[in-house]
Amino acid sequence: MPQAAYPINIFGVPMDLGQNRRGVDMGPSAIRYAGLQQRLQSLGYQVQDSGNIPVPIIEQVRHLSQDDHMHNAGAIASVCQRTYEAVRKAQSDGQRAVVLGGDHSVALGSVAASLDAADRVGVLWIDAHGDFNTPDITPSGNVHGMVVTSLMGMCPPPLLIGERRLQADQIVMIATRDLDPAEKIAIRQAGVKVMSMSEIDENGMAEVLRASLRALGNVETIHVSFDMDSLDPSVAPGVGTPVSGGLTVREGHLIMEMLADDGRVRTLDLVEVNPILDERNRTAQVAVELAASLFGQRII
Repeated sequence: MPQAAYPINIFGVPMDLGQNRRGVDMGPSAIRYAGLQQRLQSLGYQVQDSGNIPVPIIEQVRHLSQDDHMHNAGAIASVCQRTYEAVRKAQSDGQRAVVLGGDHSVALGSVAASLDAADRVGVLWIDAHGDFNTPDITPSGNVHGMVVTSLMGMCPPPLLIGERRLQADQIVMIATRDLDPAEKIAIRQAGVKVMSMSEIDENGMAEVLRASLRALGNVETIHVSFDMDSLDPSVAPGVGTPVSGGLTVREGHLIMEMLADDGRVRTLDLVEVNPILDERNRTAQVAVELAASLFGQRII
């Protein structure tokens, strides 16, 4: 059992405004129900659950001015600004932050907070998707598909949170396997490192993660943004945009175990759990197990 030297603060962001399938707003409750706080406490940590960031429901924002290329952008930005402030305060208080989504647009706030919290920050974007669309190339207008580009300053206000912008050499995408055609071109042009499922199949998860950490270089802290659709739907069925051929549970645990050994992770997003689409809360339970591995749970 690790000697926990720091407290953990949990924040729920029950937002479904960044995509078009209902139910992901119940993700934080599902992960809590699966026993996240209790599991982390059993590892010796002092764990505080700060509750949920307030999020309007879609019926409250539909009447507002809508941009067909950035659905609900204003409401999303307001929620992410509050998320930014909450996570930033936890970081300044010396806490590790765990942010429970909600759709992946919640990372507009959490990642921005991490970027402003230290001089050298790396981001591991573990996701079946690149989330690298912009309003100009998006096929859907869904903001959860524009998060990385927004963090890099490639999208217009209001999707710009925090003071610093993410640079291409600060992020590595892992488990990528479903990119839109224009999105592929944009990622290549931006120079973002992508460790696709093909890379994992060919080289193995351990080597892919080691290469990812080498690519991030001498960063002080790491932000892990873990979309549950990075896992194969056979083990994580409760996600809004499942893509076959994803990570196994064992590969997910290996990522987290290696990051625990690395010791630089300060903030974790667990996003896109949709209980309506799940089977007996399996996906939320896997999310809890992965978080436990990141915070030091070991087989022996």
